[in-house]
Parts: sequence; structure tokens; C-alpha cells
Amino acid sequence: MSRSTVSIIIPAYNEEETIGKVIAETISIMNSLGLPYEIIVVDDGSTDRTAQVASQHKVNVLFNGRNRGKGYSIRRALKHARGDIIITLDSDGEHQPKEIPDLLEPLFNGADIVTGSRFMQRKKKPTTALNRIGNYFFNTAILSLTGKHVTDSQTGFRAMKKSVIDKLELEAEGYEIETEITVKALRNGFTLHETPISCEKRKHNGSKIRIASDGAKILRTIIRARFKP
Repeated sequence: MSRSTVSIIIPAYNEEETIGKVIAETISIMNSLGLPYEIIVVDDGSTDRTAQVASQHKVNVLFNGRNRGKGYSIRRALKHARGDIIITLDSDGEHQPKEIPDLLEPLFNGADIVTGSRFMQRKKKPTTALNRIGNYFFNTAILSLTGKHVTDSQTGFRAMKKSVIDKLELEAEGYEIETEITVKALRNGFTLHETPISCEKRKHNGSKIRIASDGAKILRTIIRARFKP
């Protein structure tokens, strides 16, 4: 695993204010690690300068043409990824690329998927009360259906073996992609490890998650991923 190539996938929708910094910090930390890597940015139909800003860096930019959703963007990037290891992180600046080594270490030591948890050993509340309640509800649903406890099923900061992701047959179009990965991985006996991460509040624009509709999709994904053959 120490000789693996890493593919970093960054889905982005109208994040011109933050995408440049996220990419620059990702390049910096990956160069310091000395691992071969590539960065794939998926512009999900942005109407601002997200794509132009991303293109100023040494990255592969994919264009959806119109807004298709986070899940669609990640699944599309996976088809282009050449790495043995996949890392996903958000483009809004909430995730800290400097913590990528914290996700890679458990992967190099036997884990199949490593998720960054915003709720492990953190004094600072990283999300709104409503989001914390929703995350707790989905975590409980996953526990009841899989028998496995996770502290942050909705995190988008992950490191995963490409060989494992290819076996999960992902279908999600939107934000439910994280839940689908979590449930299908647990259900199929893959090792999922959680590690603490920090989470910065968004400084530009608001969250693009629609609580009611996206929440319903996440719940349906949990149920379908548990019972679908």
C-alpha cells in the first residue's frame, strides 16, 4: 500500500471562493507525503468561476454540464481515477487537506475504508444542531440495520481502497452517496475505520443540503443498501 497511487476526488458546485485554496493545500500535503497522486475536480454544473479557478492548478477537471449531484460526480470521477486509493473531500473548505495522512494511515494498516468523523473527541461543535440531530438519527438507523456503530455516517472526507469501492456498485446521485458507501461496506464485511477530523464552518454561501428531501433520500438509501441483494 505504501507504493500506491492516490486519486483525490473533489466534487464542486459554485465554490469559486474556496476551491483554489482546497486544491493548493491538497497539492502541498500530497507533495510532502511523496506518494504519486492525481486530483480530479468535478464541476457539477457551476454557474460561477469554479471550473476556471480549478483549472489554474495541476488537476483534471471534469464537467457535468448541469447540476447532477454529489453522488453522480463522485461516481463519474471513479471511472477516471487511476489510483489504488481514493480520497474524497469537499470543496467548500470545511475539510482540512492537512489531515489526509490521518486517513491514510489506517488504510495502510489494514482498513478498507477510513472515514473522518466530526464527532470524535472534538469539543467544538462542527455542525448545526439540526444537522447533528439528523446525523444521529441516520447513525442509529445504520446501527439497527447492520449491527455496526458509526459516529459520522454523513462525512464526505474519506480514504478508500479502489478495489473495495468498485465492488460496492454505487448508485446514489446526491448527498446520500456517503451513506450508501457506509452501509454497503459494512453489510459486505469490509473494515471501516473512523478517525477524528476537524471541521471548519463555511465562510461562503450556505449549505447546499436540503434537509427534508436529502434526508428522505438518505433514509431510503440506508434501507435499500441493507436489503438489496
